[in-house]
Amino acid sequence: MSTDEGVRVWLRRHGAEQIAHPGGTLYAHLCRVSERLAVLGCGSDVQAAGLTHAAYGTDGFDVALLDRADRAVLRDLVGADAEALVYLYGACDRSRTWRELARTGQVFDRFTGEVSTPEAARLRSLVDLSIVNELDVMAHDPAVADRHGSYFRDLFTSWVPLASEQVIGEAQRVLRP
Repeated sequence: MSTDEGVRVWLRRHGAEQIAHPGGTLYAHLCRVSERLAVLGCGSDVQAAGLTHAAYGTDGFDVALLDRADRAVLRDLVGADAEALVYLYGACDRSRTWRELARTGQVFDRFTGEVSTPEAARLRSLVDLSIVNELDVMAHDPAVADRHGSYFRDLFTSWVPLASEQVIGEAQRVLRP
């Protein structure tokens, strides 16, 4: 069984197919995010993080599949780099981080209250995952796009220096005014 297949089995065992999410289920969303990251040329660690990005819950979706105290379980499943990105993504306090991210490079941890400054490659992975996640949510919930499209257009524009070229191009294509 490939790592990807094993992760999908793990997600189903942890109930991701029974959790409602725009576009159907959390499982379907996680798969779509991972697959879109692959199409956009993101590396295997980012794809694995995309497939498990909600494992600890997120600031926008507070349903966890795994307790943060059990990070070793996810680390064994997807690898240390992917798990670290999943933690960073899940821990990110969006209201304190997103608007100033391109200027400061700082991520506020909603779990611990600490602030970190990830190195450039990790920050790019976080931004790419964040953009692809939001694009998927908006594609499957037009009300989110209607209410927040201009916010995300402005936010993602501010993230141009941080995001990979392919991901920012996809955001600009999808969110064009």
